[in-house]
Amino acid sequence: MKTNARIVVVGGGMMGASLLYHLGLEGCTDTVLVEKSELTSGSTWHAAGQCPSITGSYNLAKIHAYSNQLYPRLEALTGQYVSWHPCGGLRLATNTRELAWLKYVHGYSKSIGFGMEIVGLDAIKRLNPFLTTDNVIAAAWTTDDGHGDPSGLCNALAKAARDLGATVQRHNRVLEIRQRRGGEWEVITEKGTIVAEMVVNAAGCYAREVAKMVGSDAPITNMQHHYLVTHPIQAFMDRSEEIPVMRDSYTSGYFRQEQKSGLIGVYEGSGLHEAWAPRGFPEWEASNELFPDDLDRITPWLERAIERMPIFGEVGIRRVINGAIPHTPDGAPLLGPAVNLKNFWMCCGTSFGIAQGGGCGKYLAQWMLHGDAEINMTEFDPRRFGKYAGEAYVRDKVFQDYRLTFTTRGPGEEEMAGRPQKRSPLHQRLQTLGCVHTETFGWERPKWFSLDGRVEDYRYSRNNVFDVVHDEVAAIHERVGILDLTGFAKFDISGPQADSFLNRVCANQIPRTVGGIALVHLLSPGGRILGEMTVSRLDADRFYALSAAAAELRDQDLMRQSVLPGESVRIENVTEERGVLVLSGPRSRELLSRLTDADLRNQQFRWLTAREISIAGHPVRALRVSYVGELGWELHAPIASMAALYEAIWAQGQTLGIANYGLYAVNSMRIEKGYKAWSTELTNELNMLEADMPRFINFKKRDFVGKAATLAQAPRPFKIAYAEVEATDTDARGGEPALDGDRCIGVTTSGAYGHRVDKSLVFACVEPPFAIPGSVFDVLIQGERRRTTVLAQAAYDPDNSRMKA
Repeated sequence: MKTNARIVVVGGGMMGASLLYHLGLEGCTDTVLVEKSELTSGSTWHAAGQCPSITGSYNLAKIHAYSNQLYPRLEALTGQYVSWHPCGGLRLATNTRELAWLKYVHGYSKSIGFGMEIVGLDAIKRLNPFLTTDNVIAAAWTTDDGHGDPSGLCNALAKAARDLGATVQRHNRVLEIRQRRGGEWEVITEKGTIVAEMVVNAAGCYAREVAKMVGSDAPITNMQHHYLVTHPIQAFMDRSEEIPVMRDSYTSGYFRQEQKSGLIGVYEGSGLHEAWAPRGFPEWEASNELFPDDLDRITPWLERAIERMPIFGEVGIRRVINGAIPHTPDGAPLLGPAVNLKNFWMCCGTSFGIAQGGGCGKYLAQWMLHGDAEINMTEFDPRRFGKYAGEAYVRDKVFQDYRLTFTTRGPGEEEMAGRPQKRSPLHQRLQTLGCVHTETFGWERPKWFSLDGRVEDYRYSRNNVFDVVHDEVAAIHERVGILDLTGFAKFDISGPQADSFLNRVCANQIPRTVGGIALVHLLSPGGRILGEMTVSRLDADRFYALSAAAAELRDQDLMRQSVLPGESVRIENVTEERGVLVLSGPRSRELLSRLTDADLRNQQFRWLTAREISIAGHPVRALRVSYVGELGWELHAPIASMAALYEAIWAQGQTLGIANYGLYAVNSMRIEKGYKAWSTELTNELNMLEADMPRFINFKKRDFVGKAATLAQAPRPFKIAYAEVEATDTDARGGEPALDGDRCIGVTTSGAYGHRVDKSLVFACVEPPFAIPGSVFDVLIQGERRRTTVLAQAAYDPDNSRMKA
């Protein structure tokens, strides 16, 4: 038995086997996969094996697309039978909302490169002559879709990994995982101990148990999922052509051919069952386990499937499969580092493991070995969940996600399962004022304010909240607005070497003078963008760092793991100790002056400076910064002071026309200012130069993480551009293709309507010649090409005169 390896992968299902293979492709074969039973014996062996191209996430669609490119080649590559059926897929649209979503996906199919077209009823009937099209208005025809034998695909990946030099150990249960003082990991198995530099949790349904071995967690609930196979169908036996894999919201499921039989799988909307409940996690001894079928539970959806495909009703049921599938609260896989653990990685949590396995293995292998992946990995990072994601929250969210698997949700649409988790002291007060909250990293944050009782009509075009956001923006622009952003991630960084530490891990210069503020970026050794923070210097050796709510654990890990041995630096996470009120608008100074003795005049409290002052008798860290492009302050107060501080500001603001505002308005105003956002424009896909952020990188510093790689990076064929779109009633959101004639030259990263400038604005990652100001290209929005012109400067107040007032 091998006792040392660079990487140990725990789990021999689709995810583990794919990762092992792709680590080998990236040049790392000093690897061991440890599986307690046979390969595929968890969730993989009983999966239905469908591989759709369509998914609601742009980056997840890249993962699916790669899998569909890989699987047809595996049999020739390895000699292992995989039974790949390149039959394509049809996703039915039964209403205009579903069709709008399919048009959105069709847009990013062009930049990703998978085959897709929107087809009408005649084409649908030609592709599947057995289908009834009642209430169907169109469909997405995805030509690269298929299905394969899950066990064959998994074993082929494992064989390909072994052929490259990797080791696979079957029938060897992991008993314990311990980290040595030097950082290496001991993986203790039934057959001995393996010492490794890195360990990967690819344990599927057992991932939560493996995470517990290292004092961590995997926010996963295992769900029971049914599909059934019919007896052979004469109509299928009489034709040589296989029907596409069908997906349909009416049946809440999928159906297709299985050889000459039918296969139907449903995601029932009621009576859901958690696998192994109430026991919780399966016993380690379990393998190849199925649950008793419960046809009564799924009958309403089976009946709908037969309505769609009447020939299914002509034959009986040959086999019923009811197996466990792991799900995460948001439906996305867990790919990346575990929280607060160095060199312990997660590769699990996918409910579509066959479809996603190939791509997950590829991009995680890149991240593990090179520090960066080709695609934006933010939405898959396990650290997107915090301690708030306990078992009850995870279960509630997973049950909701399971029910809604084939339900099309509109942009921005949210459900209340598992909520609320983290609330600022103002939550209830703001709700009485009409606040509609959104959830970010467990925090309830203002999205917009319904002053007349309206409920948002979620859709891709401008909806019934458009004029509400316009009014919120107008209040900030003309008077003064207030926003509760308590969910900001907040860190106190102190110590004799805090300055040198921050200058080493951040690309920009850390403020030299007390009271200075700088926008800084955390880079990987390869020069890619990992995070963005605002750093204020409070004293000679004391700093206050802020970052996005969703980045809290990522940035905490990055900073704490960057402290060198013996380096005198203290990093405290004070996120829940302080609240944040953002006060913005030309009358914000006038309002604050009524509540403080501090001198707020421009020369005494300049833009991009911070001071510790008292407001309405409460100690506040006041930062003169603005993400919305108006005069304003961020007020960081002890959490216990938040309610009283808000009431004092709200009362004094009544005569000044104060208004509450939310994140919809913030997004509109930030894009008018040309401010790029972390996780959309600023991602691990780009370096600072490609993101058009040269002013925030200080090459004069002796060294900082990522400096050498940034300087050495050969030009690559993409750059972020900022542009105006000739839109009608629909704005870009991110993921739409940028087109030059028939050629795709890039993709949008985010977009919004700018209410102060009356323009539809967008950021796009495009080929460098198209990023030059004045360049013109088209953006495909809801199937329509819209002329787009690159701007030379911010659409609103490019010289920052409003913020400096």
